[in-house]
Amino acid sequence: MPTELEELVEFLHHGNTQIRQSAVENLVPYSKTFPSIFKFEKSTPVKDLKVLIKDYPPIAKNALTILINISGDREILQNLAEDNEFLESLLSRITNVKEPNANEMAMLFANMAKSDSIERILTLSRPAPLGLSDSKLAIDQLLDCFVKGARGTWNPHADFNYLAYLFADLAKFRAGASHLTTPRPPDPLPPLSKLLPFTHTPYPLPRRLGTSTALKNILLHPSTHNTLLSPTLAVTLLPAVLLPLASGTDTYSESETDSLPEELQFLEPDKEREQDLGILKTWLEVLLLLCTSREGREKVRAVGGYAVVRECHLRVEDEGSREGCEKVVDILMRDEEGEEAPNEGRGKKGGRGAVREIDGGGDAGRMVTQRELDEDNRLEPKSEVQDEDEDDQVVEIF
Repeated sequence: MPTELEELVEFLHHGNTQIRQSAVENLVPYSKTFPSIFKFEKSTPVKDLKVLIKDYPPIAKNALTILINISGDREILQNLAEDNEFLESLLSRITNVKEPNANEMAMLFANMAKSDSIERILTLSRPAPLGLSDSKLAIDQLLDCFVKGARGTWNPHADFNYLAYLFADLAKFRAGASHLTTPRPPDPLPPLSKLLPFTHTPYPLPRRLGTSTALKNILLHPSTHNTLLSPTLAVTLLPAVLLPLASGTDTYSESETDSLPEELQFLEPDKEREQDLGILKTWLEVLLLLCTSREGREKVRAVGGYAVVRECHLRVEDEGSREGCEKVVDILMRDEEGEEAPNEGRGKKGGRGAVREIDGGGDAGRMVTQRELDEDNRLEPKSEVQDEDEDDQVVEIF
């Protein structure tokens, strides 16, 4: 005989709107405490919930909330991520300028990216939404949502912050890293350039974390390094990487200031260094990866990377972050093959850059967790990156 919960999930496909609304609203708490109920009768409730995202906005919002919370289950995750019709249903709605639940859909995309099957979104072609994007590729349309969401120039109901986690996970794939680093004419810059403005505060944590992790994952593909260090992209990339490591209260010599990118030369005194230690360490890992080639090291040195990391080391009281700084300093101070002695400003003994001045990772697979809606109803993540295995974390709405 069916339990009360089993009877309740059966109302998800009821013909009466008020009954569907009551059922889905009452089931939201169980998506956290008893998610297995949604696998009742061969996951029929999941099938119903996928249909309900097309229902009236309040019903759709609760349906999305449940799907976000239960997508940490591997079986349910595959059910969602491998469903082509459901994927198109999400895409058609999240790119709709009037969609009231676009942020919840961005969260669900972030979780669906934990399935390798989501890689197909990189080549998925669909009609270009008028006014949003000129591209017919779904991934480009989502990138445009993300960029316009930061400025509030697309959907007034959404900021699309959590799409950053989707981009970070896609960058794990060779095809994803290639797409993000390959220019798409007539734009001379690759899609990655659209993420670079969001590396530092005051942009929300999901944007900063997703962007830093995406770049780290891209750099784990050695074939991307030449593109990232090319003159057209490096001029934007290197300041974007250094900005989160810098503070407006850092002190530099006149020659060091002159070598810094313009974006870092005259920071406002209230400009803060990245406060989330997990993200800060990810940026140090990014810098270290950029320094794996001689070309990368020379370019980082040329833009004052050593001085920025030195100041970060002096002022951040976290052992893990300080160790990250020391790794970068060690490689930047290395004598290059064919050089007789370190260049000025590269750690010459007794100079400002000497080793003795230094007292001696965020994972791409993070499933984000929504804790609550803040007072102005904007979606907020946890206050900092957790030390637990981020591959096991999922967006959850309490």
